Amino acid sequence: MDQPAWKRSEGRDHILPVHHPWSFKSVRKFMKNAIWLLPDMDSTGNWYKPGQVYLEKDVILPYVANVDLCDSKCSLDSKRTTLLFFRGRLKRNAGGKIRAKLVTELNGAKDVIIEEGTAGKEGKAAAQIGMRKSIFCLNPAGDTPSSARLFDAIVSGCIPVIVSDELELPFEGILDYRKIAVFVSSSDAVQPGWLVSFLRSISPTQIREKQMNLVKYSRHFLYSHPALPMGPEDLVWRMIAGKLVNIKLHLRRSQRVVKESRSVCTCDCRRPNSTNPTP
Repeated sequence: MDQPAWKRSEGRDHILPVHHPWSFKSVRKFMKNAIWLLPDMDSTGNWYKPGQVYLEKDVILPYVANVDLCDSKCSLDSKRTTLLFFRGRLKRNAGGKIRAKLVTELNGAKDVIIEEGTAGKEGKAAAQIGMRKSIFCLNPAGDTPSSARLFDAIVSGCIPVIVSDELELPFEGILDYRKIAVFVSSSDAVQPGWLVSFLRSISPTQIREKQMNLVKYSRHFLYSHPALPMGPEDLVWRMIAGKLVNIKLHLRRSQRVVKESRSVCTCDCRRPNSTNPTP
């Protein structure tokens, strides 16, 4: 904290990879001004204290997909006979308690597959096969609002059904997730019969459009070396570039304020994510 490079902006022009909810936990209060690269942004206070993370400062990164890419031929030509698919831990903590409620609601529903997930090659293969045979993939909150499953669904050509009221998404200043996913509030999703009826009401035209968009969007979530234009590495820097004006604002302001000036900018445009039950 006493280095000149840090002092010149109080850390605002530094970037920290905080890609686990426990990363840097003991020193976060000293580094809260820096740009954090995060897997998600839990605004409930379970993982981050108020004022530590917010969209105007930080960048959300996608998890690395655990399944292989389903290319355009795979995505658009494959027969998807399952309406809704989920394979993963059925019981989680915090916001993930919604999973148990969804299991109770969806258990036994026609054309719906809900399975307990397993680790290793067999678990990966089962998840990949299930996603490639399904039209929609359920993406409920887990211990944190996001999970790798969302990005597994995207690269599998399976339309994500996101049931996570506090979820923030990677590169949303650049990408429009409404084109590839369906957002459902937790309160609607657990109503008897509601979710399956809602998904069946989405027209074949809308489904095909989202599937085609998934093919186009997959490249944004596939890490590579060397990095490719509009890949996740490129989008990270594009998002950071968009924050430079705000960084300069705080830096220049801190350099010119006098003793009687307000020491902290009171502009507060942070707000939690909200969901909409329409596709």
